[in-house]
Amino acid sequence: MRTVRALTAALLAGAGLLTGAGLLGPAVPALADTPSPSGSASTAAEAAAGPTEAGTTFRTAAAFRQGRQATAEASTGDYLYWVFPADTGQRPTVSASVTLPEPAARHGSSTWRIDVYDGLRRRQPCVYGMQSRTVAKEAPAVELSCTLRTVRPWADAWDNDALPGSYYVRLTVTGLPEEDLGQPFAARIGAVSVDQGGAYAGGGSLAAPLVPGATTEDAAEAEAGASTPSAVEARAPEDGWSSGWWSDRWVWTAVGGVLGALAGIGGYALTRGSGRPSRVPPAV
Repeated sequence: MRTVRALTAALLAGAGLLTGAGLLGPAVPALADTPSPSGSASTAAEAAAGPTEAGTTFRTAAAFRQGRQATAEASTGDYLYWVFPADTGQRPTVSASVTLPEPAARHGSSTWRIDVYDGLRRRQPCVYGMQSRTVAKEAPAVELSCTLRTVRPWADAWDNDALPGSYYVRLTVTGLPEEDLGQPFAARIGAVSVDQGGAYAGGGSLAAPLVPGATTEDAAEAEAGASTPSAVEARAPEDGWSSGWWSDRWVWTAVGGVLGALAGIGGYALTRGSGRPSRVPPAV
């Protein structure tokens, strides 16, 4: 019984230490959680630090980072492009707010749409969100959103999974009266992510994130030796790209191994008995 009491005390102490360290808390937020901004404490000045113009093609897409806002003014009918980085384990949500022309100047309803493409310019489907919406002539603005799948560290060549790298956002109007083409409008684009953690981690990693101008490892080392920032570094998130091999699955595996070992010791202590009964003679 002394062994059992000692083992129980050790288990309780270990659980207390793990709970205090936050290792036994939820590893990832629920899928239904509302995404929170990556930089929730960012000030209005930081939010306004994004680009104030948009590109008109993939090559000229205006770059911004998650947690910040990008704005632009254009004419109805233009295609506007932005690009932002997304890393392994993130589930990005892109939102767009379009301020429409005055109702008196419009001739009918209009339909607006945002599309998101990865670094290989493959259109990524939305898990949920309203990526296309039709608004009445009197509507002052339209709100759009698109939540992507969780970014994976790698995928097979035939898969269309979201991979770490650059993500392009395209905003345009897909339906309106011909008389309304060319009218001015204002757009605001933002992106935030929920970190899904080890529940969505996978083995392996890409040789380099999918960003425009990414080169091989040897070429990247040569650029670093010449003190020239590589395209991958220039397009990286604020805290850099993750290595792809680490996830909190390692923590849970270690905790499970320790608890399994303690359970084995406890089972042995409970089943081995107390030895030879005192009533049995030594010679028997």
